[in-house]
Amino acid sequence: MHIAPGADGPHRRAICLTISRERILTARFKIAIIGAGSVGFTRTLVKDLLSAPALQDIEIALTDINEHNLSMIRQILDRIVEVNHFPTRITATTDRRRALDGARYVINCVRTGGLEAFADDIRIPLKYGVDQCVGDTICAGGIMYGQRSVRAILDFCADIRTMAEPGVRLLNYANPMAMNTWAAIDHGGVDTIGLCHGVQHGWRQIGEVLGAENPNDVEYICSGINHQTWYVDVRYKGRRVTRDELIEGFERHPVYSQQEKVRIDVLKRFGVYSTESNGHLSEYLPWYRKRPEETKRWIDLSEWIHGETGGYLRVCTEGRNWFEEEFPRYLAEAETPLDPSKRSDEHASHIIEALETGKVYRGHFNVKNRGLVTNLAQDAIVETTGFVDRFGLNMVAGITLPDPCATICEASINVQRMAVKAAVNGDVDLLKLAMLNDPLTGAICTPDEVWQMADEMLVAQAKWLPQYAHAIDAAKARLAKHSVATRDWQGAASLPVRSVEQMREDRAKRHGGVAPDQQVVA
Repeated sequence: MHIAPGADGPHRRAICLTISRERILTARFKIAIIGAGSVGFTRTLVKDLLSAPALQDIEIALTDINEHNLSMIRQILDRIVEVNHFPTRITATTDRRRALDGARYVINCVRTGGLEAFADDIRIPLKYGVDQCVGDTICAGGIMYGQRSVRAILDFCADIRTMAEPGVRLLNYANPMAMNTWAAIDHGGVDTIGLCHGVQHGWRQIGEVLGAENPNDVEYICSGINHQTWYVDVRYKGRRVTRDELIEGFERHPVYSQQEKVRIDVLKRFGVYSTESNGHLSEYLPWYRKRPEETKRWIDLSEWIHGETGGYLRVCTEGRNWFEEEFPRYLAEAETPLDPSKRSDEHASHIIEALETGKVYRGHFNVKNRGLVTNLAQDAIVETTGFVDRFGLNMVAGITLPDPCATICEASINVQRMAVKAAVNGDVDLLKLAMLNDPLTGAICTPDEVWQMADEMLVAQAKWLPQYAHAIDAAKARLAKHSVATRDWQGAASLPVRSVEQMREDRAKRHGGVAPDQQVVA
């Protein structure tokens, strides 16, 4: 190896929220967060930033189309700044361009279309037999999510180019990660790094099954594409860990042996462990979710992320309903002085700190391939090992994936490429071909079913798809003929959305009355 250098939805009247603190601060630089109304995740990101002394004398500009959520996160962050006597300036506005004005870094956390569109990403494919756990990366739901989010990303990039500081960097957390990052770089003209935390989660699992008392005793190199990344080299206390050692460790683990059946099976067959959760991985492959009677063999319903049908949609829906219950706790916790030792391993704050101070940070980032992974397409977005310092992002080049891993990654890359082109150009034919070539969708559906399903999803989500406005009437006309039969199906392993009262009871039993932070999939 060698080192290579490196929609906001319907239109709304912009309402600028007033600054609660009277003093005006002169910040060294500005970070803008788009989609800051994702209160739990935004709180984590900002606490991480403020845990680095070099990142305290800055402005953090929050923007979202949801004024209510924006107001709540503003209150929480103002409290943190005041309690800790930080010189940080927190601003909040529904005017995105104002938030981006002069920003050196932009963090994107937007879910375009919200839960309304997300429900269609899961519900409509189920009518055609496509059973997804998450539906935000590829598969039928992820491809449609990409059509909405790519259009929004291009709008964001246009504003970033106009309003932000020269040389601005976009740190993208929004899914579908590869499609969004691909679009921002190739079509948005903004220097973009895609960020996800799947690598860190799998690393902790490996440490646990190896019996590591200190997770840092486990070192690794990961490479692949987002949500299909592979631990191609794992070292424990400097010793290379073998495939058989990992298999034995996962199979004897009392929890993971039940929750990670897909990952363990792939480990046995491919020889390497996947970074991605059981539920996520199961929907990127054509083998584990195509026969309903087989699906339950491979998943576990103890937590949604292990394969539940529409599991992430359910917990996101519950989280939205629960949110008003969480807010007082968040506000109360803001009274406690910030503990830098509890800084999370989300990449954003570490990247910005490295760029600003020169402190070297090693992580796994989503970037253009360009020789980083030798046996994946060079135009693709890969997730692979790199280092950040004052000189920028420096990626490790020349990694070669095992052939089975490269093969399934390349299948997804081809789908992503078509989906991005379709989203940029509003190309209905290419959108349908992307869905047809998706591994799981293609394993389940006939071409006629894919064509009708895509039309149905276009019509249902038309208000978030301005680039397809010219095609909606024709899609409606085709649907009126309804030539392909569908069914009312809830999937192989769906669970009902819990009420707030049920959630309160469940969380009291499991956590002594204290609700944990909502799990975030990036």
